[in-house]
Amino acid sequence: MKKFLLSAFALIPAVVFAQHTEYTVQGNVGALNAPAKVYLQYRKDGKSVTDSVTLKDGKFIFKGDAGSSPISARLWFNPTASGLNSAEDSHSLYLEPGVITLTTTNLLANGKLEGPKTNQENELYHAALKVVDDGYAALDAREKAAGDAAKADAFISQTKLKEKALNDQWININKQFIIDHPNSFISLTALRSYAYSADYADLAPLYESLSADVKQSKDGKAFGDLLPKLKAVALGAVAPEFAEADTAGKVVSLSSFRGKYVLIDFWASWCGPCRAENPNVVKAYGKYKDKNFTIVGVSLDRSTAKKAWLDAIHKDGLAWTQLSDLKFWDSKAAGLYGVRAIPQNFLIDPSGKIIAKNLRGDDLNDKLAELFGKI
Repeated sequence: MKKFLLSAFALIPAVVFAQHTEYTVQGNVGALNAPAKVYLQYRKDGKSVTDSVTLKDGKFIFKGDAGSSPISARLWFNPTASGLNSAEDSHSLYLEPGVITLTTTNLLANGKLEGPKTNQENELYHAALKVVDDGYAALDAREKAAGDAAKADAFISQTKLKEKALNDQWININKQFIIDHPNSFISLTALRSYAYSADYADLAPLYESLSADVKQSKDGKAFGDLLPKLKAVALGAVAPEFAEADTAGKVVSLSSFRGKYVLIDFWASWCGPCRAENPNVVKAYGKYKDKNFTIVGVSLDRSTAKKAWLDAIHKDGLAWTQLSDLKFWDSKAAGLYGVRAIPQNFLIDPSGKIIAKNLRGDDLNDKLAELFGKI
């Protein structure tokens, strides 16, 4: 199922804050002892931080400096202490001044979390989204139960309609939460999640509805600074010009493709969701490349990973123009288009205007079929 979640994308690291304040995260997981461990994972000062505690009578406690604004974090549980990567059970929370307590008899995911304001609001937010999560889980169960019947056109069509309804519900829940909680840091988090799929016309009023305190936080200011870039790539705007080197080192400009429909595809060799989406993009290119349509790939690979970039192009069969300045998240083109997560794409018409964005899976094929007719 193509559920929209931030975890489905490779994300630019979130900004965190510098003022030192103490948090305490504590709780218990039944009455377990060694080797069972709980891990705390978050980002601080642009770096990933992981801490761990071996359970004693099920209890764990973490302490540290949170900063002046909440930091998104996650607790992970591994009964065998075999590492964070093999842990599956988890619970999200926010590091903020004060005591945060999670209590459960089995899974962290089922635990009851109590804490200061932001954590209370985070629990409310996830409770509101539960109906959508349950809806996608039901679709997954329906598909598994259907077996080969899930491949039938009628089944696929019904699934698409249900997915669209769930996505619309997800959008409405996020919007309403932001409106109802203008002084919540979680509203800013919801807005940033929604920003991936939304257009500037929807985002700007929601941002303006936030309180001055939220907008003046470091993350709030960063989102405010991003808005002009999102306005520049809003639907109907002329796609900003850029020029980058191709795989042979030749500089190619976007304007050199004027007169064609162009899909600007932001991706990277290291991005798992991008690589998973590439077969769908390859299929679309093969069907419509002779219909005045082409693709321009823009990679966010690092300067030390040119070989990985070239190998991924070859392995995934990406036969269209590929560009990159090999500057990772400092990619000039990505910055110009306000790209904060990948995969992300923009479809422009022969005059250079943006007519669609973030077309993934069947949405890409459906849009191209609408323009060129079904093939």
